[in-house]
Amino acid sequence: MEVKEFYQMFHVWLITKGPKYVAGIIIFFIGLWLIRFLRTRLRDRMLKRGIHSSLQPFFLSLTITSLYVLLVIWVMNIMTWEMTIFTTIIGAFSVAAGLALSGTFQNFAGGVLILLLKPFELDDSIVAQGQDGRVTSIQMFYTVLITADNKQVIIPNGKLFNEVIVNVTREGRRRLDFEIKIAYANDLDKVKAIINNAINTTENLLDEPAARVGIISMEIDSVRITINVWVVPANFLTAKIDLQEKIFKEFSANGVAFPKAG
Repeated sequence: MEVKEFYQMFHVWLITKGPKYVAGIIIFFIGLWLIRFLRTRLRDRMLKRGIHSSLQPFFLSLTITSLYVLLVIWVMNIMTWEMTIFTTIIGAFSVAAGLALSGTFQNFAGGVLILLLKPFELDDSIVAQGQDGRVTSIQMFYTVLITADNKQVIIPNGKLFNEVIVNVTREGRRRLDFEIKIAYANDLDKVKAIINNAINTTENLLDEPAARVGIISMEIDSVRITINVWVVPANFLTAKIDLQEKIFKEFSANGVAFPKAG
């Protein structure tokens, strides 16, 4: 009697729910084939569009994972499986993960935006977060700089993208500015001639735009001379040191007087 009842129940289940399970299994395997096909097409598409190599695995993984989740949910609906518990578990997990990884997500979002919008690229020199250095690596969660004194600085992308970024390299040249105080007793034309001669004989300075030398302000005990020259960003510090040393030596050799202290 029990065996007969079992076969009757199985027969009823096979008639009422069997087709749905068969359809679900067929759709599942067709979906797997389509997702594999889309993976290949998407990878080729990203290569043609020139999407940054650091972003390609992320976008590919996110898209394919989302498609797998949608396929599973669709198949479960076709098979009339109860989704309430499944949805509750996923929702609770998402909230907990979001609270625990909020800072990480912020850095991740910053990395994506940096790679997409490209406010700087590898080997650019930037000033950000109080740091001045050359970009050696752009990762999804952080960016690595090497400073002029060879220190490695790691900046989280969330903070980096949400603050001011000064890209020193992007324009291809950088203006070098500094000032010198001289006493009123000096001949201004002579001083300017000495400075211009130092500029013309210093390496790593650009001819264009033209250098500029002139009085920027007059104080009680001195005249303040400003010097503006243009350099390639990579030569900024070297050019500044060489030019200042040359001007100092020329001033000393030609008797240019500095203001008295006090």
